[in-house]
Amino acid sequence: MLFPPRWTGIAALPAMAALVSFFGVSASAAQTNGTVGRFDPGQEIGLPQSTVLLIQPDKLFSESAFGRRVTGDLEAELAVLTAENRRIEAELRAEELDLTERRKTMPAEAFRVLADAFDASVQETRATQEAKYEGINSRFEAARLAFLKASEPVLEQLMIEAGASAIIDRSAVLLAAASADITDVAILRINAVLGEGEAGLSDGQD
Repeated sequence: MLFPPRWTGIAALPAMAALVSFFGVSASAAQTNGTVGRFDPGQEIGLPQSTVLLIQPDKLFSESAFGRRVTGDLEAELAVLTAENRRIEAELRAEELDLTERRKTMPAEAFRVLADAFDASVQETRATQEAKYEGINSRFEAARLAFLKASEPVLEQLMIEAGASAIIDRSAVLLAAASADITDVAILRINAVLGEGEAGLSDGQD
């Protein structure tokens, strides 16, 4: 195979470690921020009164309007890259077959020069395509980080309303009441504030 397995869809991105393990902001400190954004209480899911709240960072991002937009944009880029990989691979395969045929009538030394040049071209092309994939992966990671940073004021406000002192990644908790998970209500609140994200923010830029 001239190239590594083709990358198809965001699901092919490496599994991301939980980006939010703990929001260590005290309710009293967060209180100074006041209410974040405008939100219709009629849309709200029940918010528990608890000193510790739980959240699912992957779901928070992937099911938010912001995350859906970023994922869609990067899936489109991956689709273009996959098509490009297939085209280049077909071209290199044809060149490889042509080289194999020419080998029958060429002196060994002359063939070796052409074969080495072909191998070098394949390696360079592979590195170029892998760099493109890594670029998409890096933008996805940067967008997640930008999203979580922009979401912090909303999460701090939820802490205040729940009387909580911490929000913990649910995957790090062995056992907890389902009502302590505020992911769904956080998504609603964040959507109301961030929407699909501003241009620079949704690109994972500062």
